[in-house]
Amino acid sequence: MNQVFNTPAKVIITCNKRLSIYLQQEVQELGFKPTRVFSTGVELKLTLNECIRLNLNLRCASQVLYSLHEFTAENPTELHQKLVLLPWETLIDFSGYFSVTSNVDNPTITTPLFANLRVKDAIVDRIKEIHKIRPDSGSDYSKAVVHLYWKDNNAEIFIDTSGETLAKHSYRKIPGKAPMLEALAAGTIYATGWDQKSNFINPMCGSGTLAIEAAMIATKRAPGLLRMNYSFMHILGYDEEVFFAERRALKDQVIKHIDFKIIASDISEDAVDISEKNARTAGVDTLIDFVVCDFADTEIPEGTGVVMFNPEYGERLGVHSKLEATYKRLGDFMKQSCKGYKGFIFTGNPDLAKKIGLRASNRIEFYNGKLDCRLLSYELYDGSKREKLAEEVID
Repeated sequence: MNQVFNTPAKVIITCNKRLSIYLQQEVQELGFKPTRVFSTGVELKLTLNECIRLNLNLRCASQVLYSLHEFTAENPTELHQKLVLLPWETLIDFSGYFSVTSNVDNPTITTPLFANLRVKDAIVDRIKEIHKIRPDSGSDYSKAVVHLYWKDNNAEIFIDTSGETLAKHSYRKIPGKAPMLEALAAGTIYATGWDQKSNFINPMCGSGTLAIEAAMIATKRAPGLLRMNYSFMHILGYDEEVFFAERRALKDQVIKHIDFKIIASDISEDAVDISEKNARTAGVDTLIDFVVCDFADTEIPEGTGVVMFNPEYGERLGVHSKLEATYKRLGDFMKQSCKGYKGFIFTGNPDLAKKIGLRASNRIEFYNGKLDCRLLSYELYDGSKREKLAEEVID
């Protein structure tokens, strides 16, 4: 186990439901080949050093888990007995700190906290037996993190190489009202098929997450450039030069200038101020035009691109008349002012979506937290649809 940084093993990259298709795309673009893709993640076989690259690059991921051992355990006592046999002293510094997380579905466990405690006990007992001193442990994920997966009698123990979730990209110091999680924002942008060379317009920008993610994606700014601490740094055998070499490569790939527009507008001065501050933290504030205005007054530059909204969608029950009027205005604005663009509206309220007044060409499924959502796609033809299709036939 003391060679984990150079030993290939099963790696599970987790993500929120319905993001795995975009996570798979990211993993493959990094040159890795998934062995399995499932609803909440991607599986590969990699070394822990290769996990460093994943942690710094991935936008749609939550955690990168490196498998240490698979075993069977019927109850907490057997769990402890099996785990205390592993050489934890080669992974966790006896003078260090670690925490435990878990995903448990076992009939003998009524609370995951008890399973976490048994894992902590096994690690502490093993290290204390070897070094006569115990490491500290608790719920702080900024140091070494161990993850237990335990379903029925099948258990697997991992190093969580990420620690704090990768789904937050470290620039949103001021979240704003009802912000979209950064990983979800990146996934929805990938889902639009945006070419990263044409205009990206984000009216009703809120805290600016969509515009900031678009700017980071288009200029190849990896989220790892904004973060300097991961769980893998607190595992014995970590070579910081591997981390800094990857970080230097990420800096070198950044595109400094763009020749298209990224526009973020909001009727709220506070929202635009928050967006600008978040963009400055992300290093993309000079790439985005921030405007205080009603969404219907947002500039739509000549050419093509994506117009993307993440409006309020209220409660699933009891549609508010004010929101109904807003959604109708969204449809009118796209139809009248965004010709030649592709329009997208992210919503969790199908009743409000009906008020848009345009036929969606696609309805891409997402979750925002536990809420079932759709990214509605609209082809905003310049001229009639019939004329557009006729042009395509002639071409």
